[in-house]
Amino acid sequence: MSINSISPVDGRYGSKTKDLSPFFSEKALIGYRIKVEIAYLQKLSENGIGGLRKFTQEERKILDSLPLIADEDAEVVKSIETKGYKDIPATNHDVKAVEYFIKLKLKDTSMADVLEMVHFALTSEDINNTSMALMIRDAVNSIMIKYIEDVYSALYKIAHENKNLPMLARTHGQPASPTTFGKEILVFVNRLKEEIKVLKDTSIFAKLNGATGNFNAHSVVYPDIDWYNFSELFIESLNNDLKCGASDFMKSVKINIKFNPVTIQIEPHDSYVRIFDSFKRQNMILIDLCQDIWRYISDGWIKQKAVKGEIGSSAMPHKVNPIDFENAEGNFGIANALFSFFGMKLPVSRLQRDLTDSTVQRNIGVAFAHTMVGYQSLLKGLSKISIDNNAILEALLDTPEVIAEAYQNILRAEGVDKPYELLKEVTRGKDVTIDDFIALADRLSVSENVKSKLKSIRPENYVGIAAQIVDKFDPVI
Repeated sequence: MSINSISPVDGRYGSKTKDLSPFFSEKALIGYRIKVEIAYLQKLSENGIGGLRKFTQEERKILDSLPLIADEDAEVVKSIETKGYKDIPATNHDVKAVEYFIKLKLKDTSMADVLEMVHFALTSEDINNTSMALMIRDAVNSIMIKYIEDVYSALYKIAHENKNLPMLARTHGQPASPTTFGKEILVFVNRLKEEIKVLKDTSIFAKLNGATGNFNAHSVVYPDIDWYNFSELFIESLNNDLKCGASDFMKSVKINIKFNPVTIQIEPHDSYVRIFDSFKRQNMILIDLCQDIWRYISDGWIKQKAVKGEIGSSAMPHKVNPIDFENAEGNFGIANALFSFFGMKLPVSRLQRDLTDSTVQRNIGVAFAHTMVGYQSLLKGLSKISIDNNAILEALLDTPEVIAEAYQNILRAEGVDKPYELLKEVTRGKDVTIDDFIALADRLSVSENVKSKLKSIRPENYVGIAAQIVDKFDPVI
C-alpha cells in the first residue's frame, strides 16, 4: 500500500485489490497488447500469409515468452512511448511503443527477417480492443466469479440454516404477514442466481479488421486471403487459454470472447456494457441486502461479534457498528456509478472513431476493484454475525395483529359477510393480543371446527410454506 496513492483501490484498499493488478494495471495492459501482437504474428506464420515462414519450436518459445514481461520491460515500453529509448525516438503512442518493443526484442534473434510483419495491416484499436476483451474476460473468470460464488454460497448457507426461523415481515416498514429469516435471505440468493445466469451467457466481442473495419490494408496487399475467416478464427482461438475460477455451485460459469465482423475503427463496446450491467445489477442486489442486514442489526435481530481491539466509535465505547455492511454498500455504489458511466460513454463514438473511450477504459479495473472490495467487506461482515432467534421470535410474538390476514381469509371461505371489514375494525390502529383474536373467534357464527382452526393460528406458525420454498430451491447454476 502506498500512503501517497490518490485512489483508495491502490492505497487504502491496495492489499484487497492486488489480485486484479495482473489484469488491469498499466503493466498488465502492455503485457496483453504484446500477447495479442505475438498471437497475430504466429497466426500469420501458421497460415503462411505473405510468404511468412513457419516458426521453429525454439522461435515459438521465444515469442510465447514475450508477453511475460518484467517491470523493467514495461518501463522500456513506457520510455519508448514518452521519451524515447536507445535509437528509438518517443512515439507518443502507446501501441506503437509496444510494436517497437517487440521488434527490439526480436531483432537480434533468428526472427530478424520477420520484423515488419509485426502489426501488419493493423490499427492500434485492433490490438487495444482485443487486449481489453481478454483483460475483462480473464479478470471475471479468474477473480470476480470466485467472489460472486463465495457471496452466493455464504448467503445460501444462511438461508438454509434459518429456513424454519419465524420472523416478522415488514411492508412499508409496518408489520406484515410472517415469513422466515431463511426464506428472506433466499430471495437475495435467487436474485443473484438469475444475474449469474445472465453473466455466464454473455460473451465479449472483439474485432481485428483494420482502420475502419473493412480489412482495407489486408485485402489490398493479399487479396486472395479470406481475411474475414482468418480474423474470426484468430479471435476465437484466443479462448484456448480460457481461465475460470468457479467451482461447486457454478462449475460452468465462464465468459469468452467472440469475433465481431461489423465495426467501425473501434469495436462498439456494447458487449462490455452487458458485462458491466450484469455486475451493476448484482451490486444493486447486494446493496439491497446490506441495507436489510443493517436494519436487522439495528433492531437487534442480528448480533455482531466484537473484535478485540476494534473501536466502533471514538466517543461511545459500547458501539459495534455495522461497518462491513456499510463499507460494502459504499463500494458497490461507487462501482455502479462507474459501470453506469461506462454504459453511457463507451458505446458512443463520433463517426468512425474518437479517442474518448481510451481514457475511460483505463478505469474499468477501478470499477471491478471497488466491486471486489465490496465483496470482501460483505463476506467479512457475514462471517461476524449471529442470528438472535429469541429477539426475532419476540418481535414476532409482540405483533399478533399480523394473523388478521389469516382470519379474514378463512372467514371469506366460510361465507361470512364482510370479514375484511370486520378484522379491520377489530385490529387497525389498535393494540391487540392473541386473546382478542380468540375472543373474536368465540363470538363468530361459524362451526366449532372453524373456530378451532382460527384459535390455532399464531404468528409463529403463520409462515405459509416458507421453509418448503427454501428446500425446493436448487442452488446449482
